[in-house]
Amino acid sequence: MDAKILLSSAQVCAEFLSGHLGGDWAAKVPDLEQTVAEVVAHISDCVHWYAYDLAAGPTELSTMDIRTKPESAPAELLVTLGTTAKVLAAVLHSSAPDARGYHPAGLADVSGYAAMACDELLVHTYDAARGLGADFEAPPRLAAATLYRLFPWSPTDTEPWPTLLWANGRAPLGDLPRLNKWQWHCAPLSEWDGSAPIS
Repeated sequence: MDAKILLSSAQVCAEFLSGHLGGDWAAKVPDLEQTVAEVVAHISDCVHWYAYDLAAGPTELSTMDIRTKPESAPAELLVTLGTTAKVLAAVLHSSAPDARGYHPAGLADVSGYAAMACDELLVHTYDAARGLGADFEAPPRLAAATLYRLFPWSPTDTEPWPTLLWANGRAPLGDLPRLNKWQWHCAPLSEWDGSAPIS
């Protein structure tokens, strides 16, 4: 998981959403207390923060407020989405291989931050699509890279995209019920203890 996969994910999501600029971005997203515009703004907020968090290192950075304005025009929100992905990609490129940054889910490494950003992009684009009455499906290679970096306990005998949605509590997966709680493993995979979290 690296900056190249991050930028590919951002491009896929931006291209999909750019095809729906004429939709109702003030519509509520099913199962979320946010509008389409708020969800897309949230993606940029997260990706932007990840760049600062990785650059800041293991100490939580709580001195700034960063907010993407959801009331902005949809086209402007997509420019912001692409820009924040480029900023994080630059930080990923310039970080040492052993760099770690604070995150509530753990001290994430470079690949962990890339994967968390991809998860934000892909899953929240799915959310936004639902609010727009559209269907979004991430390319299998991007879904798989994100899934197995952040959710190493996930099933490996199912398709990556529906499995990523299941791992994020978005949908059931075959006989597996929809998760009420979920979590990432964003620290290095070498630190995973091999167990599955309680759902």
